[in-house]
Amino acid sequence: MISVPLLLAAIWALLATVVAFLPMRFQYAPGWCLLIAAPVLIIWIGAEHGWIYSALALAGFASMFRNPLMYYYKKARGQNPQVPKS
Repeated sequence: MISVPLLLAAIWALLATVVAFLPMRFQYAPGWCLLIAAPVLIIWIGAEHGWIYSALALAGFASMFRNPLMYYYKKARGQNPQVPKS
């Protein structure tokens, strides 16, 4: 039987895929919700199944959110990153 955190992570991944298909102006609100929910899910997965599964979930999260994470990384370093136009 599949555990609750893995089921929620699968639902999270499907929702992130759906959000990615939306036009850019509609991605902000659901994207923020997914961005906030991800660390909670990753920690929960690590607590239930061990750090290897948590590391794999973190790699998947970083892969899916690489552009927003790079934007905020550059913003934190004082650079002026450009948001893509849509």
